[in-house]
Amino acid sequence: MNAIAAPKSPAQNRLEGFALTAILQGLPTFAAAVLVLKLVGAPEIVGERYGAAIFVVLASLVYAAIMPQLAAKFPRRFGNAYAPMFFDARLSVSQKITQWRTQPNVSLQLVTTMIMMSLLAVAVVSVG
Repeated sequence: MNAIAAPKSPAQNRLEGFALTAILQGLPTFAAAVLVLKLVGAPEIVGERYGAAIFVVLASLVYAAIMPQLAAKFPRRFGNAYAPMFFDARLSVSQKITQWRTQPNVSLQLVTTMIMMSLLAVAVVSVG
């Protein structure tokens, strides 16, 4: 079935790119950071009620807000931390995710993140 998608507004496209960057790239990074903080016993963030959740959400949002500008300014340094297809207005959200997942470096990043998060979770639960 061939259907022509309605044109996407630039604001909607930016919002999609922002949300995908925050959820798929920022969230795993900062969730792992919180597990490391919990493991080493740093009470500043993980000791407060909802402190870890607030930290992860705010850090992911800041990451998503600044990463496109940093990657545009310093492509060699931040090229791997930025997914330009998240901001491609021609693609739907599912197409953006599919295109992102099919990149070899993303597959390696996802597997590495999954293994690291699993090991950190086991370590945090084992320590207490």
